[in-house]
Amino acid sequence: MRLEKIKRLFRDASQFAEEAYNAPFRAAVARARREQDDLFMLLIFSEMMGVPNPASYYTLELQPIMLEKFHDWHKRMGMPHSPLDQFKCC
Repeated sequence: MRLEKIKRLFRDASQFAEEAYNAPFRAAVARARREQDDLFMLLIFSEMMGVPNPASYYTLELQPIMLEKFHDWHKRMGMPHSPLDQFKCC
């Protein structure tokens, strides 16, 4: 019984230390991930926007999957309306 209590105390202390150490970096990591996702979205939909994409054969399969996130992406990029003529999401 006492050993379990000590284990739980160490586990809680470890979780607290991990949270305290990682807290200052969460915003930077989230921002970097968001920028990486934005670049990925641009790569996927670049052919539809008129930008030549050498990997369009491979990214064509991902368009239906990423279409759900397209509206949030173009708003975040500062485009008030969809840049795609054939796709109106707003």
